[in-house]
Amino acid sequence: MQAAANDAGWLPTARQMPSPNCDERPADETVRLAVIHAISLPPDEFGGPGILQLFTNCLDPEAHPYFREIQGLRVSAHFLVRRDGELIQFVPCSRRAWHAGVSTWQGRENCNDFSIGIELEGCDQLPFEDAQYRTLNRLLAELRRRYALEAVTGHSDIAPGRKTDPGPFFDWSRVHDADS
Repeated sequence: MQAAANDAGWLPTARQMPSPNCDERPADETVRLAVIHAISLPPDEFGGPGILQLFTNCLDPEAHPYFREIQGLRVSAHFLVRRDGELIQFVPCSRRAWHAGVSTWQGRENCNDFSIGIELEGCDQLPFEDAQYRTLNRLLAELRRRYALEAVTGHSDIAPGRKTDPGPFFDWSRVHDADS
């Protein structure tokens, strides 16, 4: 991943699947934080189209009972790292993705305003794949070249008690320069 993000905030090395679930960052905000998440749809299942459909508002509520529960949810992340290491980008880094929800980092609320959301296809019950750590580390290196990232943290760290991801099987020691 050697090509830098273009001025619009898209990484040319990522497959692009634009999400409508984003908006402008506040004018006085800059990217300072990377937030690591974990997601699987249906829960604890990998490889299907559910995550892509959720982030692009195309999830069929009849395809799985759980999908009915999250019908109408409007969320996104900047990036998704699939189990095989594939990198997909939904929101340009220049825009605010809707990934953190109610969140606080170092006393600052609304982490979406100043963060990049990175979803890993995973869950709380299984380890992540080597390919995911390789892609994640390349992505973080690229983001550090582009932005003055102050920290890399987990969703559970900015929304404690509300979120558990990236979960107990995420190995922070495998993340280069991680802050958690």
